[in-house]
Amino acid sequence: MPRVLDDSEIDDRMSGAEMREWRRDGNVLRRTIEAHDFPTVVRMLERIVVDTQRLDRRPDIDIRGGVVHFTLYSDAGLTDVKEAS
Repeated sequence: MPRVLDDSEIDDRMSGAEMREWRRDGNVLRRTIEAHDFPTVVRMLERIVVDTQRLDRRPDIDIRGGVVHFTLYSDAGLTDVKEAS
């Protein structure tokens, strides 16, 4: 079972370049991406599905035109994806 991270660990990981587009609100991570057309949105989602399945994550995804909102959350707390892979 993946280990739940404490606030200092989450803050440290959120400071990395790969997380610069994400926002944290408690146990929720959010990101919004804009694409110039719907086929680009579909290609983005294909990659995200592969990555999240590999990490055993299930994001909420909301598509409005070319704007995609992603939400990752856990009632138990944010966990270490390295241990989940």
